[in-house]
Amino acid sequence: MIPVSDLLLFALAAFGLVISPGPNMIYLLSRSITQGRKAGLISLAGVVCGFLFHILMVSFSLTAVLFTIPYAYTILKTAGVIYLLYLAWQAIKPGSKNVFEARTDLKVDTPGKLFRMGFFTNVLNPKVAVFYLSFFPQFIKPAYGSVFRQSLTLGIVQIMVSFTVNFIIVLVAARVARWFSANPKWVRVQKWFMASVLTGLAARMAFDKAK
Repeated sequence: MIPVSDLLLFALAAFGLVISPGPNMIYLLSRSITQGRKAGLISLAGVVCGFLFHILMVSFSLTAVLFTIPYAYTILKTAGVIYLLYLAWQAIKPGSKNVFEARTDLKVDTPGKLFRMGFFTNVLNPKVAVFYLSFFPQFIKPAYGSVFRQSLTLGIVQIMVSFTVNFIIVLVAARVARWFSANPKWVRVQKWFMASVLTGLAARMAFDKAK
């Protein structure tokens, strides 16, 4: 069984993923603002199913071959560190877009299409793939028991964190967007907080050793 301390650290990493600007957050914000909470929740259901797809890929070891090739782990970890630092820079660089400036020109879609768009937005999101491939192996140890069970445990933690944050975003999307528009200084606070979390995770990943 994975130690609670490791699960808490993994939960922080998952939190860093979900609060960083990306296709999932932008899509959920846009849908919630333009089409209402119900549309946002349907889209969120699709996003969660997308996470399940990624988790099953890892849990059934479909990506394990990447870690049997010499230097593959180091290359992948380096790519993950660079990507996290890139996300941090994107959040604070001059002229960067506020994540709460979601699109408001989207047409009204059916529930089925909302679900499919949420699903494929997540499945095709490279940030999620990098997260799973970079972080899962660092928290999984044969000494903790079944690798499959450990993968599912990490996946459940990640989904719980992501769902909670995104659920809150969907419920208060319009209100939060208006609040940030009226209080621009807090946009900078939000960006620097996000960048700090991502940079910290990148540093932690960089100094981790392969198992």
